[in-house]
Amino acid sequence: MNRKKAEIQLPGYEEVTPMVFCGLFPVDVDQFPELRDALEKLQLNDAALKFEPETSSAMGFGFRCGFLGLLHMEIVQERLEREYNLSLITTAPSVVYRVNCINGDTVECSNPSLLPEPGQRRSIEEPFVKIEMLTPKDYIGSLMELSQDRRGKFMEMKFITENRASLTYELPLAEMVGDFFDQLKSRSKGYASMEYTFIGYRESVLIKLDSLINGDLVEPLATIVHKDKAYAIGRA
Repeated sequence: MNRKKAEIQLPGYEEVTPMVFCGLFPVDVDQFPELRDALEKLQLNDAALKFEPETSSAMGFGFRCGFLGLLHMEIVQERLEREYNLSLITTAPSVVYRVNCINGDTVECSNPSLLPEPGQRRSIEEPFVKIEMLTPKDYIGSLMELSQDRRGKFMEMKFITENRASLTYELPLAEMVGDFFDQLKSRSKGYASMEYTFIGYRESVLIKLDSLINGDLVEPLATIVHKDKAYAIGRA
């Protein structure tokens, strides 16, 4: 077959940018080559999947993987375990932060272990999303409480029908990549649904939370959190 490459690239196409990151480590260290091969095969038909090697003193060799969102992350994990018979340890999902340094540089940080030292940082920006929740009216109060607990900013509420409403909030993507969807389903007995869109970066008061096991620092367990939530998240 004679394949001819296009001479001029069509405008409007951009490389896909991952929004959610997590570490994937094989339970059996001998499966590291198999995990690498499986990720390379998945990447052939999923250009949005990004990964790079990562090493942990506690978990061994693995990969730092980037995904479009939570659903994309869950699908990739499920395919790795089902189609390639891999047993995986997954670190908590995180997002890409923008660090404005004192020297004027702006650093994008997807791995908390790479966060510049406090003395080098002027501010940290985090990605925000606009989220719309569709719910029966009986669960409006519970879902509003959930959104406000996750640092959400109320934008709009409207009734689609007499018994069904739409709630719109703006909240940090980091607050949504954990158990937000599970909590939404739990509080609404499964009746509520949601969708979200990325709306940009905003400055927040964020710090790095380290985790130690037997006094030893474990970098893959480090996370970037809002200062007001650091104590509660650390205890959890």
